[in-house]
Amino acid sequence: MKKLDKIVLAPDSFKESMTAKTVCESLEKGITKILPHVSCIHVPMADGGEGTMQSLVDATGGKIYEARVKGPLGNPVTAQYGISGSGDMGVIEMASASGLHLVPMENRNPCLTTTYGTGELIKACLNHGVKKLLIGIGGSATNDGGAGMLQALGGKLLDANGKDLSFGGLALKDLHKIDLSDVDIRLRDVDIDVACDVDNPLIGEKGASKVFGPQKGANEEQVELLEAALSHYGDIIEDQLEIDVKNFSGAGAAGGLGAGLMVFLNGKLKKGIDLVIDYVKLEENIAEADLVITGEGSLDSQTFHGKTPLGVSKLAKKYNVPVIGIAGRLGDGIEGLYDEGFTAIFSIVDGVISLDEALDKGPEKAEKLIENIMRLWKNL
Repeated sequence: MKKLDKIVLAPDSFKESMTAKTVCESLEKGITKILPHVSCIHVPMADGGEGTMQSLVDATGGKIYEARVKGPLGNPVTAQYGISGSGDMGVIEMASASGLHLVPMENRNPCLTTTYGTGELIKACLNHGVKKLLIGIGGSATNDGGAGMLQALGGKLLDANGKDLSFGGLALKDLHKIDLSDVDIRLRDVDIDVACDVDNPLIGEKGASKVFGPQKGANEEQVELLEAALSHYGDIIEDQLEIDVKNFSGAGAAGGLGAGLMVFLNGKLKKGIDLVIDYVKLEENIAEADLVITGEGSLDSQTFHGKTPLGVSKLAKKYNVPVIGIAGRLGDGIEGLYDEGFTAIFSIVDGVISLDEALDKGPEKAEKLIENIMRLWKNL
């Protein structure tokens, strides 16, 4: 048998079936049935999107908290945020407070929606004394350039009469003055990383309003109004803060929240998977591993676009460590993954079953699959 003392388990979640932590636990059960001496290192992963907070909390032995905040339409919602085990890092998914899923289809209107609740989650993390924040900004219902977030943190956006702007992207057309004098002073001592996997600018044909506005409920007329409002917003930022943000890559993410985080909180926009790899110290674990196991609900052509398994496999390839990929579904286009570091790829589904059964029995099937793979490995 080829030497196998240390296995790094670095899966993403299997959506609607298993968290990344649960996948790790199931894999270790199957491995140690056959190779009880093997050390399994759990590194629950995510790519900066949904599930990132859970994975980072699990990976650091942290805790998830709840907070009542303003939802996208200003109504109260219960959102979540995470604090690492060390207590110095907060993790936020903006969609928890300001996500599209919080707005009924018939009420979707990015002219009105706000990121205020996201700002409230940031403040909740500050109350824990964090010195670092990771903010995932996918899945937004908003197009307000992060204006609501700034307002929640003490910033003032004033019209020509000195009155506070109302919520929503359309209100930005009336912006006359930005006042940052009362922004929460604790932010000065916090490093903020933003998980952002799109490169859309704030305005233009590939900007926030024109690309994402329709997905959030905007009709053609509203898209043009939002485009003009964000353009005016960018002009005011440039005139008063001397920051040219309108064409910056990623500024248009989450309806311009990318711009707001950069301008007002000095946030650094980075690829989600790269951030998570850094935060969970994956590389130093893989460098000493004999085998890496990764995967997620589906491995297919989309895996090549910044998904967790690809990031893990590329890192393992750097250290010539073999990689086993597992998934509930194997789709078209996975052949190219073998050139990216994968040694073998398997589905945990071992027969014709219903989707509900597959989701329900995910842990059991992951354990059984890896047990069989270890039996083969043992006899090589």
